[in-house]
Amino acid sequence: MDQLLEWIRISAPSRIAILTGAGISAESGIPTFRGTGGLWENWRPEELATPEAFGRDPELVWRWYEWRRNLIAGTRPNAAHAALAELEQELGSERVTLITQNVDGLHRRAGSQNVIELHGNITRARCTSEATTIDHPKLFGEALPRCRCGAPLRPDVVWFGEALPEGAIERASAAVIAAHLLLVIGTSGVVYPAAGLVQLMAAGEAAEINPDPTPLTRVCRFAVRATASEATPRVVRAILKARS
Repeated sequence: MDQLLEWIRISAPSRIAILTGAGISAESGIPTFRGTGGLWENWRPEELATPEAFGRDPELVWRWYEWRRNLIAGTRPNAAHAALAELEQELGSERVTLITQNVDGLHRRAGSQNVIELHGNITRARCTSEATTIDHPKLFGEALPRCRCGAPLRPDVVWFGEALPEGAIERASAAVIAAHLLLVIGTSGVVYPAAGLVQLMAAGEAAEINPDPTPLTRVCRFAVRATASEATPRVVRAILKARS
């Protein structure tokens, strides 16, 4: 951390990209796919989060997503989410790009606006016929949600075997290439193509914030062994101080 803060003081980076993973949301209490009991312990995520599963039993898939949506609704953004939102507010959305693998929507709830959601957002639904999306953070309260056109709705998330949202990885890649500093926060570094973004760093530097080493540690100049909520506010304060 001391080396990173000193580099920030000297370099005063003004164009920041951030890549976040499940670790930043874990501190808000976002649970893993499976609960501690009940139906979902009998199912693997790979058996439910697929187009094939939705085709076989859309009501079952929606029951799982409504369970997850209900749990997420009871959580709040933490200090790391808030710090990143402040960074964008102070430097401007044209200088701060937040790239997330999370589908919980906590970055937007914290106030971040320039967010690239690589894997979608669980609070949105998408029409299976027209591909239009709707924001619907509350539970649907019905067995199978439908669009106004009558077609079934599906969660607006990327399922196993599906491509990322159109243009998402291209925008994320451009932001990383242009960044003076890339913050890699709470990601395991094993899910591609997100994990490959760090390799695109051009003239800037990458800093990992994670309690544990990951496959990305070796390609980051700085590795801060701390949780997201512990380290991110300190890093953001240093950036803003260096830019003042």
